[in-house]
Amino acid sequence: MPMIPVKEAAKGVAIAEPEVKEHQVDLLIVGGGMGACGVAYEAVRWGDKHGLKIMLCDKATLERSGAVAQGLSAINTYLGKNTPDDYVRMVRTDLMGIVREDLIFDVGRHVDDSVHLFEDWGLPCWIKGEDGHNLDGAQAKAKGKALRKGDDPVRSGRWQIMINGESYKCIVAEAAKNALGEARIMERIFIVKLLLDKNTPNRIAGAVGFNLRANEVHIFRANAVVVAAGGAVNVYRPRSTGEGMGRAWYPVWNAGSTYTMCAQVGAEMTMMENRFVPARFKDGYGPVGAWFLLFKAKATNSKGEDYCATNAAMLKPYEDRGYAKGNVIPTCLRNHMMLREMREGRGPIYMATDVALKNTFATLDEEQQKHLEAEAWEDFLDMCVGQANLWAATNTKPEERGSEIMPTEPYLLGSHSGCCGIWVSGPDESWVPDDYKVKASNGKVYNRMTTVEGLFTCADGVGASGHKFSSGSHAEGRIAGKQMVRWCVDHKDYKPEFRETADELKKIIYRPFYNYVDGKSASTDPVVNPNYITPKNFMMRLVKCTDEYGGGVSTYYTTSRALLDTGFNLLGMMEEDSAKLAARDLHELLRCWENYHRLWTVRLHMQHIAFREESRYPGFYYRADFMGLDDSKWKCFVNSRYDPATGKTEIFKKPYYQIIPN
Repeated sequence: MPMIPVKEAAKGVAIAEPEVKEHQVDLLIVGGGMGACGVAYEAVRWGDKHGLKIMLCDKATLERSGAVAQGLSAINTYLGKNTPDDYVRMVRTDLMGIVREDLIFDVGRHVDDSVHLFEDWGLPCWIKGEDGHNLDGAQAKAKGKALRKGDDPVRSGRWQIMINGESYKCIVAEAAKNALGEARIMERIFIVKLLLDKNTPNRIAGAVGFNLRANEVHIFRANAVVVAAGGAVNVYRPRSTGEGMGRAWYPVWNAGSTYTMCAQVGAEMTMMENRFVPARFKDGYGPVGAWFLLFKAKATNSKGEDYCATNAAMLKPYEDRGYAKGNVIPTCLRNHMMLREMREGRGPIYMATDVALKNTFATLDEEQQKHLEAEAWEDFLDMCVGQANLWAATNTKPEERGSEIMPTEPYLLGSHSGCCGIWVSGPDESWVPDDYKVKASNGKVYNRMTTVEGLFTCADGVGASGHKFSSGSHAEGRIAGKQMVRWCVDHKDYKPEFRETADELKKIIYRPFYNYVDGKSASTDPVVNPNYITPKNFMMRLVKCTDEYGGGVSTYYTTSRALLDTGFNLLGMMEEDSAKLAARDLHELLRCWENYHRLWTVRLHMQHIAFREESRYPGFYYRADFMGLDDSKWKCFVNSRYDPATGKTEIFKKPYYQIIPN
């Protein structure tokens, strides 16, 4: 008789007792996104002069790793004729007044150099033609125009420039690969735990992870480590259900690994209460930026009203405090107005794509109209193919009728319109406040180093300084890469030693496999078992808890101390159960570790929300018990530190300093 199929079959490479492989490097890069590519490019440039041994470990493959994996239709940070001071003012305004201005200025003065490199490497950038019309990447190249030559880019906003970017990440990754060479890249290696030094307090000594394609545990001894493994997705229940469960706005492989791994070794965290809730085309999560900025589309309620105009009075309390200036409305406050429309029954909210195209077409001839219409579609084909599929599946022609937009579930990140992450040192320059500098035990300051010596981060990892996007993340990676080389040269005699043995590390990393082997005989269905929990079931429990108690979509992003305390109780039980996660194959071992990282990250997020007794980011989240904005008590950073020795987390305030005048 045929065997009765199990409810959920194993998918990945077969799992077995692993082989342990040990490596000695000077500089270890964890991650493969734009930030990590920037680190690699710059670290090789300076490190090869000193004979440093450099290694990059990526959970995926470099060409399609990170937030830009699917492609991108715009570079969102290019200063051009703008100044770094103005860039700081924009970020400060959007993030409700509390940002690390030193870090933002530092990115602003370097970011254009990275964009010019992208263009040199082959990225097609749009340029303004002599007649004022837009030239796409191919047309601009044919006419010999380039950003590096000083030609004006096609801007979709003050800071954004248009590109033909389906292969954006491939182009940037190729440059990093050419710099490193194949011997210094290890792909499909998931680093899951950082390791402290046995002899020197608060000193990074290496990291450990595993191969996703073979049964191998990899242990790295390192002088300096940078963690640039993205933000956190699927820490809240997504709006999409059923077959769309995996659909999210930010890449689903961002599991909070950056935050969890650094926090666990004692790195000081900052602004972990902040989250980003983007308004996107409903269900497809397609980007709205180009439609708002390039095509000048308006968002309206179901009555066709511009709700930003009808709800203008909602901005008054924030304008009085200087948080909404003129036509610069912070992203969270735009959500704040949209959510009011939805709560009071004036939804759905629509993007008037038909009106936008009609208005834009009025100034174009027939050939230019066809080209623009193609670009409107390519906006999605470059970066979110699922949105184009959804429009086709629902018989939607954007030139004929508008499409629904809606806020998504929350995401945790530090490089887009959010600012949670790790506290790092700013530049060692006189204009930077001493409180913003992390002094190492040798008395020196290393830009982008965390409070753990030898541990660096960039991009989504750096807190309190959003709006870097792809180009700023690459530039910040380059800053970190150069400083890591400086660190290695200054500590060339360092010999890392671990507290844990290789066998102990192997048992920690492969514990889900041992759990499965020991417990599988207790049930006939391997995904339902009294002895262990599967990664999928663990994640369902996690996102249900955070959604209902941590301010997810089901509560319109609203929480309170009582709700958070209920959530902490449930997350505490999940922490206990995480020791019983089980993996039937290497894919599930990946999922086990990702979900453990998600648990740590989102709990820290909720702890910070509980500490900050105000609603600093209305539209991103609301404290129902502290609905107002209180500058007298909370115009400061909320930071935290987990003590690896005691297992306790301390949360505290840190002063904010304004560097750039209004």
